[in-house]
Amino acid sequence: MAVSLNRLKKRADFLRVAGLRRKWAAPGLILQTAPSTDTEMQADSLRVGFTVSKKVGNSVCRNRARRRLKAAVGEIFPADATPGLDYVVIGRRDTLDRPYSLLLQDLRTALKRVGALRAVSVEAPKEAQAEA
Repeated sequence: MAVSLNRLKKRADFLRVAGLRRKWAAPGLILQTAPSTDTEMQADSLRVGFTVSKKVGNSVCRNRARRRLKAAVGEIFPADATPGLDYVVIGRRDTLDRPYSLLLQDLRTALKRVGALRAVSVEAPKEAQAEA
């Protein structure tokens, strides 16, 4: 099932998600979630916002951290994130130097900890069942 990723762009949306205080801090990022209030949003879409503060570094460092987070979210969220939620991904200082595979792992762990990891069926493939 393909999930469409939309962007959070308004400050009010970021504040609403932060105000719910449902978050998980991992070494490479912080993930915040809240139920979506967008009435026009489809059931198979979710909204994601990105932010990186000046504590991370100058504009070059902040933009690099944001690009890394966008790439990680683009890889993980379509398959693993629960639709119907708004997400805010906050970059940390370690976002810049953390290996990409660990950044992906941080994102999956954060989704699990905030209760937004999509339930995946644990059925074995049919070929494996036939061989057994």
